[in-house]
Amino acid sequence: MEIRSANTILYCTRWQDTIAFYRDGLGLEITTALDWFVEFRLNGHARLSIADTAHTSLKSSAGQGLTLAMEVEDIDATRLVLEKQGLHPQAIRDHAWGARVFYIYDPEGNRLEFWMPVKKNTV
Repeated sequence: MEIRSANTILYCTRWQDTIAFYRDGLGLEITTALDWFVEFRLNGHARLSIADTAHTSLKSSAGQGLTLAMEVEDIDATRLVLEKQGLHPQAIRDHAWGARVFYIYDPEGNRLEFWMPVKKNTV
């Protein structure tokens, strides 16, 4: 099996607010926009979609049991940009698995984790 791309779909009751969060707050590019479904490009092989639960058979998880984890190149710069966008990022902390991490939450309550590996000094 070869997976060529991946798409996560979030089913949302606060559909318009959630779209604005990802479009305006995070600055993600929209690749598809319908009256009940919007797809954003995360990178060349990953996408994130927002579906309006008023038009789907699936309901929102209301942020329960879901974290969208995204590795970034510069954790400090990323946090600063999100802070300037008014997205209230938490403080950066060192994670036990060897990364620097912070979190924000979208209007639906989904947790977004931004992380960067800790560079180890070599002798």
